[in-house]
Amino acid sequence: MRRRTPPPPSPLPQREGVDPVRVRLPAGDAWATVRDHLVERLAAGAGVIDGMLDAGLIVDADGRPVPPDTAYVPGMFVWFHRELPDEERVPFPVDVVYRDEHVVVADKPHFLATTPRGSHVAETALARLRRQLGIPALSAAHRLDRLTAGLVLFTVRPEERGAYQSLFRDRRVQKVYEAVAPYDTTVDLPRTVRSRIVKSRGDMAAQEVDGEPNAETRIELLAERKGVARYRLLPRTGQTHQLRVHMSALGLPILGDPLYPVVTEPVAVGDFRHPLQLLARELEFTDPVTGREHRFVSRRELGAWSSNEEAEE
Repeated sequence: MRRRTPPPPSPLPQREGVDPVRVRLPAGDAWATVRDHLVERLAAGAGVIDGMLDAGLIVDADGRPVPPDTAYVPGMFVWFHRELPDEERVPFPVDVVYRDEHVVVADKPHFLATTPRGSHVAETALARLRRQLGIPALSAAHRLDRLTAGLVLFTVRPEERGAYQSLFRDRRVQKVYEAVAPYDTTVDLPRTVRSRIVKSRGDMAAQEVDGEPNAETRIELLAERKGVARYRLLPRTGQTHQLRVHMSALGLPILGDPLYPVVTEPVAVGDFRHPLQLLARELEFTDPVTGREHRFVSRRELGAWSSNEEAEE
């Protein structure tokens, strides 16, 4: 099997902890110039691309500005910085639980995306940690939903990232979540829920459909009071929104969930009052590089449960 040649290193530095965009020109002769391809490929509009080329903001592998009339060469790489969106700052810290020369384990707050995506770019756990720790090569080994708080594993060395990612792909990480949701005496717990979950491109919510199960979650009751309960969730698989879908399907939708059981209107930008009551509490695994046994526990608490406790006192 032929190995792909790795791309050359970026000639541009990171900006606000965010990598520059890299574009590899595909095979073909449909474009006469690099400019023609970028105008067609990127959704920025001809005027924006022309302005970036004229300003020297699009560069080649040597860091030299690409002239607007540069001939199209299949396989050529170009880089540029995207215009960072005007993001609302998430007013909660990303806590570092553990750090060594190979990994960083962070305790992510609610509302903060794990990695740059869509309108969340510099205000992400990855970009913040790169700036905070001074590790430009830091990468995420997996992701948590933006609305979910808790533990995320990051890798320090690019050449080791694949080894840590394989832990999650091969289900060699013990993950424990906690959630606060309604209490229902008719729901028999503990139980293991298995179903087939699919999420179509463009849809905000995932759906359970008929077919071979691809999602499995163990659900346990930890405590209950005043009509709500704290649950322990152990996912065996990692489908999109799996825990939220399975809890909702049992008639126990997680408090603060804007998608399940029904999609609600998005909250105003900067409204952090009602976080999803879901927390990635524990991560346990054998380090594939050092062989060390690791077990990490989030220090965060779910607000709906802690406020319930305070109200009882």
